[in-house]
Amino acid sequence: MALNKSFVGRSYRLPWTYEVGRQNIIEFAYAVSDVNPVYRDPEAAKALGHPDSVASPTFLSVLATRSHHIVTDDPELGLDYSRMVHGAQRFTLHRPVRPGDRILSTAHVDDITSRAGNDYLILRSEFETEEGEKVGTVIATLIVRGDGIGLGEGKDA
Repeated sequence: MALNKSFVGRSYRLPWTYEVGRQNIIEFAYAVSDVNPVYRDPEAAKALGHPDSVASPTFLSVLATRSHHIVTDDPELGLDYSRMVHGAQRFTLHRPVRPGDRILSTAHVDDITSRAGNDYLILRSEFETEEGEKVGTVIATLIVRGDGIGLGEGKDA
């Protein structure tokens, strides 16, 4: 089943605010095995000119995953998770994420295309503080495998 291309251009403001805690930043750094002390030690971050510890550049993936679900969980999109793989992810940081940030998310469906029997879903999530300061953008490409008809899948040879 193909993805519903009428979703292209839709935007979804998430109904929650994510409050970044120091422990969230530390746990993420450990989870991705990043030993940079600026993610764990406020004094190390201050020595580099930051007002407090900062999050790893990929920390926004935690929020992006939640943001993308507001789109992908909509049954009208027609996404079958058993056929989906994560194709790519790109991060643009406007400034580091810091403890105490209260971040709002808006998800955008930038594109849905079909190639070689697969659908490609491009989702963009924009993150900003409650005060409207831009924090970052995450763009993800999700690939949904087609039904395999004509590709040798599920057919006797």
